[in-house]
Amino acid sequence: MSELRHDPIQKRWVIISVERGRRPSDFQLPREDLQEEFCPFCPGSEDKTPPEIMALRPNNGPPNSPGWELRVVPNKFPALMIEGGLEKRGVGVYDRMRGVGAHEVVIETPRHDHQMADFSVARLQDVFTVFQTRWHDLSRDQRFKYILIFKNHGRAAGATMSHSHSQIIATPVTPLTVARGLDSAKDHFQLKNRCLFCDILDYELEKQERIVCTNDHFVAYAPYASRFPFELIIIPRIHNHNFASIRPDQIRALAGIVKEVLMRLQLALRDPPYNFMIHTVPNVNAQPRRSFYWDTVEYDYHWHMEIIPRLTRLAGFEWGTGFYINPTPPEEAARFLREVVFSMDVE
Repeated sequence: MSELRHDPIQKRWVIISVERGRRPSDFQLPREDLQEEFCPFCPGSEDKTPPEIMALRPNNGPPNSPGWELRVVPNKFPALMIEGGLEKRGVGVYDRMRGVGAHEVVIETPRHDHQMADFSVARLQDVFTVFQTRWHDLSRDQRFKYILIFKNHGRAAGATMSHSHSQIIATPVTPLTVARGLDSAKDHFQLKNRCLFCDILDYELEKQERIVCTNDHFVAYAPYASRFPFELIIIPRIHNHNFASIRPDQIRALAGIVKEVLMRLQLALRDPPYNFMIHTVPNVNAQPRRSFYWDTVEYDYHWHMEIIPRLTRLAGFEWGTGFYINPTPPEEAARFLREVVFSMDVE
């Protein structure tokens, strides 16, 4: 029988539709490849991207030249523009401001044939360290209220380039999804003097049925009210509100569990398209700042990473109601991923 499950963070209901049940093996789709005649992200094409913001070059070569291991460049077709002021104003009953923000591309590897699941733990550690560096730099800009780090892998997940890359967008407003999670966490803390995410994590570790894998610093699990088949959360074991504040040893542990999760997805589902997002604290340096703007966020919020394989599509019911219909119970998805057998090269 189908169930309705409530997500206490986003305050939404999800239908776990057993009658529509699809076995995990039903999602093993043929691997898709984006066909490109030319890749501007490959070494030797540095002049085809905007001038780099930063790069990792073992041999300390000149900027915008080959020899790099990782590059960060402005998006050539940015969603938001870095220049100018916000110029907020009312337009009748509406509000309007200029499209100010930042939009950067992190080219994660010089190898066109490597995807993130293929990376070594050391390479993933470099990627997450660069994410931290860019978050700290962008957070100095008081126009930006939120900085989102995300990845689109595969055409169905929104990727237009097959060369492995992720993106960073800084926005002058706090996104609605983020604000809803922040509000839920704050309300829970004010009521119970505990972190909502810590309470969820404690329960999941006690039950174990939705846990996929763990290490000393992180836990990967399928959310109780998963919207999509194989939706996963990676979260620190110890309370921490800010991804950008974690230590090098924690970054390496994060790289290790992300590597393991992506390998499990790759092997179980034949490299599915997916999105990941890092949900972290808003930029508390943003100005002008409302009174009590996320003042308790250090105590009530808990940063985490969301990984969503794109195996199903939204239709009229989902758009019309805000409900999601998930044909695979998260308990079954977690069990299927736990049973994947593989060996992981950590270097």
